[in-house]
Amino acid sequence: MKWSQYVAGSAVAVLLCAQPVWSAAPSPSPAVMPVAVPASATTDPTGDAGRIRIQLVSRDEVDLSSEIAAKIATLPLRDGDAFHAGQTLVSLDCSLYAAQLHKAQAEADAARDLLQVDQRLAQLHSVGDLEVEQAAAKLKASAAEVAYMQATVRQCVIVAPFDGRVSKRSAAPQQFAEPGKPLLTIVDTSHLELKMIVPSKWLAWLKPGHPLTVQVDEVGKTYPAKVARIGARVDPVTQTVDVTAALTGSVPDLLPGMSGWATFAAR
Repeated sequence: MKWSQYVAGSAVAVLLCAQPVWSAAPSPSPAVMPVAVPASATTDPTGDAGRIRIQLVSRDEVDLSSEIAAKIATLPLRDGDAFHAGQTLVSLDCSLYAAQLHKAQAEADAARDLLQVDQRLAQLHSVGDLEVEQAAAKLKASAAEVAYMQATVRQCVIVAPFDGRVSKRSAAPQQFAEPGKPLLTIVDTSHLELKMIVPSKWLAWLKPGHPLTVQVDEVGKTYPAKVARIGARVDPVTQTVDVTAALTGSVPDLLPGMSGWATFAAR
């Protein structure tokens, strides 16, 4: 009797241990979706809301290239060299084009003489009007060829369109210049602008002509400037707008690419 009770009790214990244990698992909490926070302009970390990060850029940056195929005769300037407006930056060997110009001029002179002869003969009724018209057309064609070759020869010299400096030289003397292939990259260092991104709420008081001062990191100096242009649209994500300012006066010690902080005058 005791043995049967012991067996029955053991069986019950085994069954109880075999039963799965059900526990109330905690319900998953709802996922928290990230909230997009508009990025603000780079302001002064010290907390001065009137200061904004700026970068100096050149108003004009040009890749100079040849319009004709010719060998480079002279290319005197190198990276960093300064130049003035109207200065010769590149000269090409245009002896072939010059010879073609002389040929075109000679043909034009001959066509002019022929027209004069035909006009005199027409007065004597020795030639008809058709011959005179053909001679006149030939003179016009010759004159057009002369004008074309003169324009081609003028392209043998590339002059500076403004005062500035050479940013990159991509060719060398005696190298063959191909039309459209850059020879020099030049920047206008006499007209530097300040590029910045400001909060769009500043538009309530920031207008063209608003004065500001710029502290340039590389030289450790401060310069006066004024707002020149304000961007045409506000970035809807960052709630910012592009602003361009112009430096006041001559700044020969500044270069494109320098950066610093802009401090705006009283609003």
